[in-house]
Amino acid sequence: MVAPLPNKKKIVKRTKGGFLRFHSDRFLRVKPAWRRPRGIDNRVRRQFRGTRPLVKIGYGGDKRTKFLLPNGFKNFNISNLAELEMMLMVNRRYAATISAGVGAKLRKQIIARAHQLDIRITNERAKLKREENE
Repeated sequence: MVAPLPNKKKIVKRTKGGFLRFHSDRFLRVKPAWRRPRGIDNRVRRQFRGTRPLVKIGYGGDKRTKFLLPNGFKNFNISNLAELEMMLMVNRRYAATISAGVGAKLRKQIIARAHQLDIRITNERAKLKREENE
């Protein structure tokens, strides 16, 4: 199987819950999708202690390890064989993930072609195993 390119930096993923919109827990009319608070007296905008965190650039991950999977590859969604052929040039940097809407017949073809091209697939056993057992 193909090995990823060596990474000089240790992958550090800081798990942080998603940022919720201020007062989305109090009112149904306020959806939880993040919006920046802009009110003149808003506690979150003024960053008082005890309030929810404000979205800032400092929460971002390291550029060199951003989007890296634990196995060292970056993710690339594919839904047909033509997209798989494109990955031949970058097969040591990206791993393919077959989209959820792809059926079992095309999925088998994609997996067979990926083995020929030496491309890593992250969800190789998805959907196929269940249907073969039935």
